[in-house]
Amino acid sequence: MEKYLDTYIARMRTHYPRFPAQTAHEIASAFLAFKFGLYENAVRECAHAISLVPDSPTNAALKKALAIVQANAEDRNNSKVTPDLSIAFSGEERMFVPINLPAEKIEDPGTLELDNALILIYVVALITSPDDEEMLEEHRRMIVRMLSDYKKAMGME
Repeated sequence: MEKYLDTYIARMRTHYPRFPAQTAHEIASAFLAFKFGLYENAVRECAHAISLVPDSPTNAALKKALAIVQANAEDRNNSKVTPDLSIAFSGEERMFVPINLPAEKIEDPGTLELDNALILIYVVALITSPDDEEMLEEHRRMIVRMLSDYKKAMGME
């Protein structure tokens, strides 16, 4: 799944070539806060990042990913661990997510949306925030594991 992630990163580079340093750092901070279980911080970081990311068709998917992580962080901060199903990627936004499965292969829609959101945010942060690149690279194995969980459903086994 390393190659799959590398291919996805390369594909996203064309869509997310750069953001101002502050915006890129906020995107990275949102990912890292959620990853470390700092859910209250993740809610704040996601909200701030959403406000900094300019509106565009491409950025709509990133904003949706941040909103999905924000909703899940809020739930977890309130001790609700079931993935939030109230926010999901639209059909147009799905072209930017790493894991696209036919409906019959989706076992847990909430977890899939959250995983797609986290991976998209991670990749955009990795691409756009050179200051956070080293810290983000430390979490690459987690992203590869997340992708591996869907390997069979994606027909890659």
